[in-house]
Amino acid sequence: MAIFLLITQVASTWFMTGLIWFVQIVHYPLYNRVGVEGFVEYERQHCALTTMVVAPVMVVELLTAILLVVARPKAVGLAETLIGVALLGVIWISTLFIADNLHGALSAGFNFEPYRQLLASNWLRTACWTLRGLLVLYMCYRSMQS
Repeated sequence: MAIFLLITQVASTWFMTGLIWFVQIVHYPLYNRVGVEGFVEYERQHCALTTMVVAPVMVVELLTAILLVVARPKAVGLAETLIGVALLGVIWISTLFIADNLHGALSAGFNFEPYRQLLASNWLRTACWTLRGLLVLYMCYRSMQS
């Protein structure tokens, strides 16, 4: 069971890591090229469709991270799992209280200030998911060595 949790953790974390880098480097920088007249609908669709893609994966990632704290492979230490959960805490808090609020502001129409804040603040999630990705790879490596 512990190996299954770890594999699921690796898959969900790296899915989100790749997605957040795409959003940070490609998707968000193109927001200011959508055009004022179509932006509200674009933002509405972005939020709805993105939620459909990321919510299930984020929930799986969170659940497996929590379960790994108590049901981890023998070679994986408690510290690694707790660091992983802490990084997810930062990701979830910044998503719910920063990114979602900025998307809410943008849903009324394109405004440069919330757009700028979204681009800047998303680096926190990008960094945390990247660190998580490296951490879960390390856990896999440790598990394969035992």
